[in-house]
Amino acid sequence: MRSWRDAVLAVYLASGLALSAWLTRLPAIADGLGLSPAGLGALLLTQTVAAFVSVSLSGVTVARLGPARALRLTSALVAAGLVLIGAGASAAGSLPVATAGFLLFGTGLATWNVAANVEGVACESALGRTIMPVMHAFFSVGTVLGAGIGAGAAALGVPVAWHTGVMAVVVLALVRTAVRSFQGEDPRARPEPRTDTGSLDLEAVAAASPRTHGVRGAWRTPRNLVVGLFVLGVALAEGAANDWVALALTQGYGTSEALGALGYGIFVTAMTAGRLAGTPLLDRFGRVTILRAAGTLAAAGLGVFVLSPWLGLGLAGLFVWGLGVSLGFPVGMSAAADDTENAAANVSVVSTIGYGAFLGGPPLLGLLGDAVGVRPALGAVALFVVVSLLLVPALRPATPSAPPRAVGAGSPRDGR
Repeated sequence: MRSWRDAVLAVYLASGLALSAWLTRLPAIADGLGLSPAGLGALLLTQTVAAFVSVSLSGVTVARLGPARALRLTSALVAAGLVLIGAGASAAGSLPVATAGFLLFGTGLATWNVAANVEGVACESALGRTIMPVMHAFFSVGTVLGAGIGAGAAALGVPVAWHTGVMAVVVLALVRTAVRSFQGEDPRARPEPRTDTGSLDLEAVAAASPRTHGVRGAWRTPRNLVVGLFVLGVALAEGAANDWVALALTQGYGTSEALGALGYGIFVTAMTAGRLAGTPLLDRFGRVTILRAAGTLAAAGLGVFVLSPWLGLGLAGLFVWGLGVSLGFPVGMSAAADDTENAAANVSVVSTIGYGAFLGGPPLLGLLGDAVGVRPALGAVALFVVVSLLLVPALRPATPSAPPRAVGAGSPRDGR
């Protein structure tokens, strides 16, 4: 069980490293291609379109291929995308090459994330306790490490092509090694009773059978749409920070590119801390109470970052913003899988809505930022956070609580 858990954590870590490889270099990418905020938003929109198409098909893709094979394929697409993004932004100075890179990256990472979530809820079920926030914390750990690498690369003047090329090799190696230990498709990975904190039984996710993945039916399930709308708000708040915090600091606060990258690191550090600290709090107080508190923090921190006239206070608000949105997405995934008979299809639906906001919202914010400035444009995100806060009760576990039964004596995985 430990090797399975560690393998899933490694996949989340690699996802964070891949994303931060170019997010931290956005100012350099924009300069290298001569793009305004609107032009950069249009470039990011190409990734969004590819990612949205990819995630819309992800339920069927992961069901047909299984999480391990899906991740082998999508990690190769992501690595190729990183190479082309770097080459287009610095080595070739070519917008078409960079655009091709963003298309490949968006296509790969969107289905990668759904496959990781499917394997993650399978592992969570087999363990019999809440661990999805910890898994997503490792995504944040990857982004923190990647932000540090990106800030160092920017400060040292390392070309974007060298930076993204090296990260592509690292990410591909991590994923190819990790998926060898996946067990989500093991027939022995069968349901565990659901706990009152949201750890879920697994049947559809572990079996990954097209017969149990009613994707069309999942789209017609009202609760999935409500949970998806909740995830939309928190995903937009997270995605907006990922894409625009560096530019909001450099253009809105007048900082250097290196400090802009460091600001992104502050945000993802807060995300990591929130996910690690939030897991035992979820076990103790439940989803609704913790998510209400987290949503309040997110709205307050975002408001401070947008309105503060002082850089120091703005950075403090940025940290609170990251802390507040940290639990929304992973808990949303666990809530989507409450219906164990159609868990993978439900995860696919909620992921599609969430990643649509995560990927589609920030480019649209770029258009608004071109008109009013990047930092003021981020204020629009607060409205979506408030909507998510109002929808928190919908994430209450949909099945009666039952004491967890962790894998232990007599389990076929004893001794692993």
